[in-house]
Amino acid sequence: MQFQQLQYFVAVAETRHFTRAADLVHVSQPSLSQQVKALERELGADLFQRARGNITLTDAGEALLPLARRILADADTARHEVQELAQLRGGRVRLGATPSLCTGLLPDVLRAFHDRYPGIRLLIEEGGSHDLVRELARGALDLALVVLPLPTPSPALTTVELLREDLVVVSSPEEPRPGGGRRAVDIGDLAGERLVMFRHGYDLRELTVAACRSARFEPTFAVEGGEMDAVLGFVRAGLGIAVVPRMVAARSGRGLRVTPLTRPGLHRTIALAHRSDVAPPRAARELQRMLLER
Repeated sequence: MQFQQLQYFVAVAETRHFTRAADLVHVSQPSLSQQVKALERELGADLFQRARGNITLTDAGEALLPLARRILADADTARHEVQELAQLRGGRVRLGATPSLCTGLLPDVLRAFHDRYPGIRLLIEEGGSHDLVRELARGALDLALVVLPLPTPSPALTTVELLREDLVVVSSPEEPRPGGGRRAVDIGDLAGERLVMFRHGYDLRELTVAACRSARFEPTFAVEGGEMDAVLGFVRAGLGIAVVPRMVAARSGRGLRVTPLTRPGLHRTIALAHRSDVAPPRAARELQRMLLER
């Protein structure tokens, strides 16, 4: 019994016509008929009752049909699984993330992913959550790490909460401690401080400015418009202080003093997002799993 014979048998059973079945499986009608007859000889039973213009299944054919369909479905599943595994030996993953996450969360996870799947190219795009959502929607990214709540909620995206991260205040050790020298400060204590501020469109900018205004003061900027690395560099140089994620502060090495915020403090929620209508490629799903299990 050959796999191809089962394909031809199922095609005839579903179309009840040898010529239409041959068209369906892209072979000539005589070739299909010969293969079906060979299958019948192999099984020792007729599978079809053949009458002019009327093809019906025999009892043997009725018995074989669900088994043949299952065999074909299992073969298709096996082919799909092998192809999926092959994707993990090559291809690419297009991941979007905010710059602070590229600095804090991603290096360790991407290193582990690269060690396990060295043949997969990692294409990283930095941007604010608004930009990343737009890139996801147009199919330019497979996955994105975004800050919740999204600037424009979209039913076309699926988001899974990844972590809730504390924000801290960083300053130069060469400058006085912020908030009058206390070991922990609240947002109100920053009213007299000069802030090094991120560019417009940066999630941390909106969050920090909103927190200052909730504390009833307008923040004073010493420098504004930078990305994460620039902001940290300006703080090290003593130009001002900045509010950054704890993971970023922890990875930034020497040259920064870290001051926590008193309760309730400031936090941000990070989520992993992908399009709802299109399943991410296998390699992207594997990266997603590693991020969720990190």
